[in-house]
Amino acid sequence: MDYSYTFLILLLPFLSFLFLGLLGKFLSHRTAGLIGTLTLTVVAALCYYTAYQFFTTPRTPEGLYQTVTAFNFPWLPFFVNGLTFDIGFLIDPISAMMLVVVGTVSLAVHIYSFGYMHGERGFQRFYAYLSLFTMSMLGLVVATNIFQMYLFWELVGVSSYLLIGFYYTQPAAIAASKKAFIVTRFADLGFLIGILIYGYYCQTFSFDFVGNADKIAAGAFMLPSALLLMFVGGAGKSAMFPLHIWLPDAMEGPTPVSALIHAATMVVAGVFQVARMYPLWITYAPEALHIVAYVGAFTAFYAAAVACAQSDIKRVLAFSTISQIAFMMVALGVCTEYVTGHEHPGSVGYMAAMFHLFTHAMFKACLFLCAGAIIHVVHSNEMSAMGGMRKYMPLTHITFLISCLAISGIPPFSGFFSKDEILAGCFAFSPVMGWIMTVIAAMTAFYMFRLYYGIFWGKENKELHAHHTPHESPLAMTFPLMFLAAVTCGAGFIPFGHFISSNGESYSIHLDPSVAITSVVIAIISIAIATWMYKNAKQPVADSLAQQFKGLHKAAYHRFYIDEIYQFITHKIIFRCISTPIAWWDRHVVDGFFDFLAWATNATSDEIRGLQSGQVQQYAYVFLCGALALILLLVL
Repeated sequence: MDYSYTFLILLLPFLSFLFLGLLGKFLSHRTAGLIGTLTLTVVAALCYYTAYQFFTTPRTPEGLYQTVTAFNFPWLPFFVNGLTFDIGFLIDPISAMMLVVVGTVSLAVHIYSFGYMHGERGFQRFYAYLSLFTMSMLGLVVATNIFQMYLFWELVGVSSYLLIGFYYTQPAAIAASKKAFIVTRFADLGFLIGILIYGYYCQTFSFDFVGNADKIAAGAFMLPSALLLMFVGGAGKSAMFPLHIWLPDAMEGPTPVSALIHAATMVVAGVFQVARMYPLWITYAPEALHIVAYVGAFTAFYAAAVACAQSDIKRVLAFSTISQIAFMMVALGVCTEYVTGHEHPGSVGYMAAMFHLFTHAMFKACLFLCAGAIIHVVHSNEMSAMGGMRKYMPLTHITFLISCLAISGIPPFSGFFSKDEILAGCFAFSPVMGWIMTVIAAMTAFYMFRLYYGIFWGKENKELHAHHTPHESPLAMTFPLMFLAAVTCGAGFIPFGHFISSNGESYSIHLDPSVAITSVVIAIISIAIATWMYKNAKQPVADSLAQQFKGLHKAAYHRFYIDEIYQFITHKIIFRCISTPIAWWDRHVVDGFFDFLAWATNATSDEIRGLQSGQVQQYAYVFLCGALALILLLVL
């Protein structure tokens, strides 16, 4: 198969970024939006074609898809044992799947932004940033080596900083963008150190683990440490506890940004990184892989608990994203075998994680875009400004409901199939882990329908709606909703196991009836409880519980004060107890020493300047005195 065209997948959005960034100010909003959207349409089409071409190619005699390197060239040769930094384009099952995810969500956001961002100052700049982010994310998923992944990983961080801080005149947006940048950079330091350890001891950066098996085996004793350090970077990007604090604040960016970056693409980079390095994890660090599962399980529970108490709809979705990404991490962490098939159910987690990554990207992007449409008409993020919106926005209501049912794990929507596979993998790993994740899945159904009823049912803010009657969004905003909802309805029936598995072999997904029935029943019970508490205009049960458990509710609303703890550690301990003394030492001791040297030099020069009088007689006198002193010294 010919994949020579694939360089266009990275080149076109980069050219769009350069053109709109440099010349966008000379273009109208409509022209800039059309250029950005049409470019992404072509890129998405190329992504679909590449994935179709790859998955329709016959498998090898061993039953595996043939990994394709479309192009690969040395960028920075070290001339040490052949170690180089390469730039290339790798196509394998998970990269082909990610091309579809990034292309689909990015295109939907580009179309949606045409209506949502209409008339905004900096419209052209916004589309330039979108193109840069898309190029960065595409480059990350098709990287042929871990250094190239890190290169585009940092570009994703830069573009997310620009998008989160798009409203740069608002202090909250400025603070959120800086917070996201600093926290993820701190985590990325661990990723970089892990890469350097891996490259030094294994003498390779390549993802060709089979071809470099001897080199990797030679550095096997350092691989657990290297992989855990890489996971720190992935935990930062995917907002795992305690590096999650940047994601909720990142909701200060435009809602399309929330859908693109913090629901479907950027936040799954950590999951993709662990999946990409999975052969090394399962072969050389299986015990360390379980740490990923435990961190993911705690993060999922924490985020779900916080989401149950939030009133800002974007923050509910933000913590929902943290929880669902943690589900994927748990699925990867509970893998116990580097084989697939029903005789080894422990390895189903790898496929389940990738499956949930795909389905979650679609329905969570739909949820964020629905939230954006609602915010666009009520001009508020708070549920108190909403209520009864179903009669004003019927299309948004239906698409939001479909996505809520999907994330809650209700059949036949896509989230049911992927989440059920995750739960099956968790039960195969440990019944305790299985029940913990089942309870968290029940919490997901509860807080999502709490959000649904708070927006579309509940008590309507008639006073606010009287001044500005809500209405359905234009076609540019509703079409992506309909498309993503349609994908959500049908994606669950994709035979995902035939395309992606832990060892590349094809197998059929068979739902575990006991797990499936249990999870659906618990989800229905959770939805019923949410309906009972939040559907009506008056909510006495919810108000009573909030009052009865006032302390717990307040703590959950304030994210269990994790941000305040960070503020205390950074400002009270690091800044006051460490940074301030260091600054004093630098200012008074280090600067004072050099100031003293300057003063001493100046004072000395003032004292000896008289010696340079310009009088020859004086110079001769001094010379003779010096000569006489020298003679006397020699004689005596």
